[in-house]
Amino acid sequence: MSNPKQLTFPWNKENKSSFDSFYTTKLNKQLLYLLKDEALKEDLLIYGAKDSGKTYLLQALCNQFNNQGKSSFFLPMRQAIELSVDILDSLENIELVCIDGLESLVGNKVWEIGLFNLINRSFNSNNRLIFTSANNIDGMNFELKDLDSRLRKIQSHELHSLADDDILYALKHIANLRCIELGSKEAQYLLTYADRNISDLVKILESLDQLSMEMKRKITIPLIKEVI
Repeated sequence: MSNPKQLTFPWNKENKSSFDSFYTTKLNKQLLYLLKDEALKEDLLIYGAKDSGKTYLLQALCNQFNNQGKSSFFLPMRQAIELSVDILDSLENIELVCIDGLESLVGNKVWEIGLFNLINRSFNSNNRLIFTSANNIDGMNFELKDLDSRLRKIQSHELHSLADDDILYALKHIANLRCIELGSKEAQYLLTYADRNISDLVKILESLDQLSMEMKRKITIPLIKEVI
């Protein structure tokens, strides 16, 4: 696989993920700095709860690289595990490789060996590897101890989930960036009656924006009721 960037995979699709639209709390500022700083080359392991934004950040970083004319590759392990491990071949030639969801390959000896070999090859090629996982390294029991050892040498950071008090600010931040008019009462209503999960809330917000344009109506509580 000499040029993975040109291949088509079932998860490949354009996305608008960007660092600007990621609402950052104080707890996550250091991690965002490490991801955004173009001068930094260190590999990273990011761990955090489901829906904390790990996948979004990887896609935002890939978009940043692509916008700069650099090569990047995003690999979601939950889907990729069903394919041949040969997909990892030659990825060390890609400037940025983002592997999302390491927990999906724990216990799969073939994939563990494949990842171990990729890390070794990447060390010599000087590309950047970014991993995410639902657990920190102590919470993953890899069969291949050499892989466990390699991953423990990589700088590890937790991506903290939004606290309840931050969700409202995050929702309004995203609405403002997308030029979506969302009043305070409407935002509060949405948080009260929808799941307080930022990814789900953003999907609802996008549906509301589309519906409001189609119906030529402002986003109001009655309109929100139609969507949720």
